[in-house]
Parts: sequence; structure tokens; C-alpha cells
Amino acid sequence: MTTTTLHDLWNLSDAGHVRQRLYEVLRHAIIRLVLSPGQALSEKEIADTFDVSRQPVREAFIRLSEAGLVEVRPQRGTFVVKISPQAVYSARFVREAIEVAVAKSAAENGLSSRGLDDLSELVERQRRTIDGGDYDRFYVLDEEFHQTLSREAGHESAWRFTEEVKAHFDRVRYISVPDGTPLETLVDQHARIVEAIKNRDPDAAERAVQAHLRELLNSLPRLIERFPELFANH
Repeated sequence: MTTTTLHDLWNLSDAGHVRQRLYEVLRHAIIRLVLSPGQALSEKEIADTFDVSRQPVREAFIRLSEAGLVEVRPQRGTFVVKISPQAVYSARFVREAIEVAVAKSAAENGLSSRGLDDLSELVERQRRTIDGGDYDRFYVLDEEFHQTLSREAGHESAWRFTEEVKAHFDRVRYISVPDGTPLETLVDQHARIVEAIKNRDPDAAERAVQAHLRELLNSLPRLIERFPELFANH
């Protein structure tokens, strides 16, 4: 599902404080299955990989544990947790509540021409990735679409909060590209969100976001059946 490596994520990450950078790289690695569900993690190996001391690695493990992405088992080690279907449902519920509110606000108050153009351009860029089979890029553009919508609607803090709660949801989203809902459907749903906002129709914006975020629930049972080793017992 991915050929990305830890080094790739490290090289692509923003320069900054090593502790924050390390946490973000490991979090992305778990979401993108570079670090697989159930995989044991070694402080020493990760410290050696990134040429850092063990302390920031230990701190990153604590934050990942608090986010529900790793489990520290006494006397056994630290392991990437398997994907919890219940956590996916809960994250989807929270994300829908936030993103529906953001989209309705954007439709009620309107977006700048530049903001609408940026969203439309992201939709078209996603369409272009489908033909090339660049699924990693599709996922990145998907994230950028939702972040841009929150920012242009004046609710960027809502996106930052969403990011903290949607990790399990994102892991399933990543698996589902391209094994779940057809990518063309997802792009069309983005286009409908933009159209509803452009038309200043908050009810249509709400329906469009709900349809988009609930799409994953249709794919989840099929993904569990296809990749049972990635999921916790359900």
C-alpha cells in the first residue's frame, strides 16, 4: 500500500524542533502504514535512524500513546496499535460535527474568490493524480483540501483540533486509497462541497460533507475483510 520510508517522511517534514518533528514523522509513518499495525518499535533503532538521542524518541512514544497510536507494554516494549473500528467510528463522528459546521459557515458567510479558486484547483489536481495512479499524492491533496477549507472559512483552529482526533480515521482513509470508494467519487464529492459553498447554500454544504465523510463507513467492512491483520478484534 505504500513504498514510503521513514527517511522519506523525515526529509519531507518541515525543519523545526527535533521533538515536534520526530513526533510528526512517526505519526505520519503510522497513518501511512510505514510503521505497520502490531509492529514493535525500538527506541534505539529509531534514535539511530534519525541520529538523535533516545530522549526525544521516548517523548514521541508518550505522545503517540496519548493519541492512541502506540501501546507501551511493560516488560515487552512499545507497539503500533492495530486499527480500532470503534475508534474510526468515533473519529468520524467528531470530524463530521466539526467539518459540517465549517462548511455551513463558509456557505453562510461566503469565501473569497481566491479561496474558492484554491479549492477548485485542489479538486482538479486530485483528478489529475487519478490517471497517474499517484495515491500518496491523492491523499496529501485530500488533506490539503480540508485544511484549506477550514483556513479560508476562518476556522483553522478547528482543523488543528480535528487533526488531533482523526488519526485512526486517517489510517483507514489511507488503506482505502485505492482499495475503497472509487477516487473519482471522492473528488466529485469535494466538487459538490465547493459548489454548495459557491452557491451560498449551507444545507447543501452540510449534505455534501456528510456524504463525503460517511463514504468511508461503506468501505470499512470490506477493508476489514481484506486486511484483517491491520485491525483489532471487532
